[in-house]
Amino acid sequence: MPKKKFDKKFDKKNDKKKFGTGRKKSCRFCQDKELRIDYKDGRLLLGFVTERGRLVPRRITGNCAFHQREVTLAVKRARILAYIPFTATQVRHANF
Repeated sequence: MPKKKFDKKFDKKNDKKKFGTGRKKSCRFCQDKELRIDYKDGRLLLGFVTERGRLVPRRITGNCAFHQREVTLAVKRARILAYIPFTATQVRHANF
């Protein structure tokens, strides 16, 4: 019997197709040394926050661990100083 060639998109163990074997994202702050993370730059930080106000994980943004920690700290500072909102839609509560 001829040997079967192994297909890279096919997993031997589970007999299921693999997904998500795309290219590796690289940290934009490591590539561009001129780009700085600053809590006063709300426009840059909004790219790392979802529309519901949650931080985007580094597997999605492609940041390295060092710069993801800096982005997290900058977003928290910007929220406290009201450069960016905590959530996209503010909830109104009834006056009690």
